Amino acid sequence: MNTAPAPMPPAYDSGDTAWLLASTAMVLLMTPGLAFFYGGMVRTQHILMMIKMSFAALAFGTLVWWVIGYSLAFGPDVGGAGLIGNLDHVFMHDIGPTTLTGHIPTFVHSTFQMGFAIITVALISGSIADRATMKGWLVFVVLWLLIVYIPLAHWVFDQDGWIVKHLGALDFAGGLPVELNSGVAGLAVALVLRAPRDFARREERPNNVPLVVIGVGLLWFGWFGFNSGSALSDQGTAAAAFINTQLGAAGAMVTWPLVEKWRTGTVTTMGVVSSAVAGMVAITPACGEINTLGAVITGLVVGAVCAFAITLKYRFDVDDTLDVVGVHGVGGLIGLIMVGLFATARISGKKGLFHGGGWGLLGKQLIAIVSVIVFSFILTWIIAKVVDLAVGFRAKDEYESVPGTERERAYDFQTAERLGALVSGKAVTSDDELVRQITRLLRAREESK
Repeated sequence: MNTAPAPMPPAYDSGDTAWLLASTAMVLLMTPGLAFFYGGMVRTQHILMMIKMSFAALAFGTLVWWVIGYSLAFGPDVGGAGLIGNLDHVFMHDIGPTTLTGHIPTFVHSTFQMGFAIITVALISGSIADRATMKGWLVFVVLWLLIVYIPLAHWVFDQDGWIVKHLGALDFAGGLPVELNSGVAGLAVALVLRAPRDFARREERPNNVPLVVIGVGLLWFGWFGFNSGSALSDQGTAAAAFINTQLGAAGAMVTWPLVEKWRTGTVTTMGVVSSAVAGMVAITPACGEINTLGAVITGLVVGAVCAFAITLKYRFDVDDTLDVVGVHGVGGLIGLIMVGLFATARISGKKGLFHGGGWGLLGKQLIAIVSVIVFSFILTWIIAKVVDLAVGFRAKDEYESVPGTERERAYDFQTAERLGALVSGKAVTSDDELVRQITRLLRAREESK
């Protein structure tokens, strides 16, 4: 016998729910976009590994969030200190289709926040590209989400979290638990997994720049849902976050290429797309709190700073392979500081230094930044070290093909491999070896002329 569905509570808002559903889908698309972005940046033989690391985060992050993550991040606060939620909603217990969080279904709110958790841990894979094992990565994803990300999500995103409730710092869409956190965690993991011996001398070239651009395009599209969806409403705040996201990216795309041109004499496609990412990273915590002028200034500043920041890894011999620290860590830091300078009291009622609010908000922002850096770095370092000792996190040889990928390759070089083997008389063991053999043959041909 068919029964009518249970009616929605009076507080339910269908317009806001529809917008958050769309935003949630956009946020979830960011992780496949990141897979393309990272996959195009690494060596040919590691493309599939990078893609699989992102999709592993997508799968395991989803399950962790469903089992216990949402409850710990958004369940009733334990002890009133704003540090962690309780276990009332393990396995989404006591939550149904008509259960609301504010004026939207809790299922939608939970899935939206789940997308944040997934993309945050997936970002870290860029710091250890070429040298992590899959089994170590899977264990790390689960432990890191439980121990590092979920408490930070409670601190910042839950209304009872200590950073928003007790400290009074502002973070509109995740500058602390997503951007700064992923950058700091990336640094810690990169230190544990160590840089290759020839790291400083090795020339890294993306294997597929168009694939990188496609990945950034998907990330850019998803970022509108990431930032605007954080308003949890289709009212004016979402619109402000939307345009500020675009302005932040545009500002960074002006200054980063200028710095690149000044330092190297050329502007690269990689630099242009990386600058867009840096701009959106910095505007994430600020997009709903500042005006359009503040968004442009934020983009201009972060583009110039991050263009320099990504080169520091060579000075300190830290193999942050795909510049997670230099873009997400530094970019998130700048964005959080900009909130303390340019906040206009649009949502929170708090003003930044340049709008007559004094030094109070900026001081709170700095306390929040230091707290997240210390918490994330120490715990991530311990987790990565334990995983490495327990199951093996660092690949034995970053130059070898990842075990298990011999049966599938990103590109079909079979015909070229046979030609190379026929000409050189030597077997080709990898795509990179094929490139090296062909290069040697061409060089020998030129020298013989």
